[in-house]
Amino acid sequence: MKLNELIQGLPERAIDLAEGSAGEIEISGLTADSRTVEPGNLFFALHGTRTDGAKYAADAALKGAVAIISDSDEGLDDCGLPVLIAKDARQALARSAAAFYGLQPRVMGAVTGTAGKTSVASFLRQIWTSAGERAASIGTTGVVAPGREEYGSLTTPDPVALHKLLAGLASAGVTHAAMEASSHGLVQRRLDGVALSVAAFTNLGRDHLDYHPDMDGYFAAKMRLFDTLLPKGDPAVIFADDAWSERAVSAAERAGAQVLSVGRKGGFLQLKRVEHLRHKQIGEIHHDGRIFEVHLPLAGDFQFANALVAAGMAMATGVSADAALEALETLKGASGRLDLVGSTPDGSPCYVDYAHKPEALENVLAAVRPFTTGRVVVVFGCGGDRDRGKRPIMGEIASRLADVAIVTDDNPRSEDPAAIRAEIMAAATGAMEIGDRAEAIRAAVAMLDHGDTLIVAGKGHEEGQTVGSTVLPFSDHAELRKALAEIGA
Repeated sequence: MKLNELIQGLPERAIDLAEGSAGEIEISGLTADSRTVEPGNLFFALHGTRTDGAKYAADAALKGAVAIISDSDEGLDDCGLPVLIAKDARQALARSAAAFYGLQPRVMGAVTGTAGKTSVASFLRQIWTSAGERAASIGTTGVVAPGREEYGSLTTPDPVALHKLLAGLASAGVTHAAMEASSHGLVQRRLDGVALSVAAFTNLGRDHLDYHPDMDGYFAAKMRLFDTLLPKGDPAVIFADDAWSERAVSAAERAGAQVLSVGRKGGFLQLKRVEHLRHKQIGEIHHDGRIFEVHLPLAGDFQFANALVAAGMAMATGVSADAALEALETLKGASGRLDLVGSTPDGSPCYVDYAHKPEALENVLAAVRPFTTGRVVVVFGCGGDRDRGKRPIMGEIASRLADVAIVTDDNPRSEDPAAIRAEIMAAATGAMEIGDRAEAIRAAVAMLDHGDTLIVAGKGHEEGQTVGSTVLPFSDHAELRKALAEIGA
């Protein structure tokens, strides 16, 4: 593809082409990482918080880059390549990646919020599939599509990887795809080339305040999904029962979206009554003058909330109410989301959950209380090099909502694990401290009695523990299974 063809669709023609034949340059690929440059590539010199892509322009040229796009020519005078200036270089990368790879599934749905994104994307894929569509989901736990299941690590992939993936899915016949939209991904323009058909908001809680200036800034980043990316008039599914729901509805309405609210306060799908059982819930859902009784095979209020958001997105993209709500009765939970790993010999269930944020931990502990006749036991920690302010908050939540709280290591990264635990313990009245995560899990399993419930929280689907700069093999699922085997389960 020629350079002038690649940039033709950029908003406001934000690129200034140099005089002469620069626009006729043949482009073989795109990258913002100088380490991956190949001959014929267009290099995007992005200005980041940690480094400046202009520093690597000369290296990109040596590796065969044929042109550079940046939002400033500072530091690029001597790179020896045509330099094109974009009003927003990150957006230019996303739009250019969409143009370069060309294809994407016909129906694209994106969901944002602090918690629930992975589950909603997974549930939406399952509902679409049940309705006869060839569907995929993309998110924290990887890519799932017909004949394809790959573990991943990024909630929202970078634009080049994302559009290469979308083109591959579309070429394989996938017509519907659901993806997560993280606040980082939205701010960094990673979704700016995705042609959305529907968008959704789940909730907002404290997270990523090491990146965003405050909760208002965090919320504004989430709302970019509606005020910038979702085409006017298209459906926005909003969970109605969160403290931030009204603000999300207002933001989506101001952006011109068709708002469809779901939840106990929902106007599109209203949850009227829920009966909680140990491994499922029975809910009464009102829609368009009709009442549907749904047997959701997943425990926890938050799972019903996520299921309603997914059902709303499916219905907004053409699935009938009957088909969407019937599909909820066969949903499988996303990996590491209140995932029942096993039970003790006397029947105490042991779950793994990804809850690593205050509201998520509060939700999962509250979710198991209705069917726990004995004690709620939780094992959890906090990650290093992340928002330190949430550590005492999570300690207080665990000590208040669990009967037994064991504070352990999560992913300490470059921080001292004992110092992280101390910050949690300062507000975790009566909690136990066991630094070794595997030992903490064994201790929790060993103390379970009939009627108790165990939650191992924080890492969910992850298969490694980051200590320093090293990722050590570690799985909460595997360690929990080992601990249960040791007591004869």
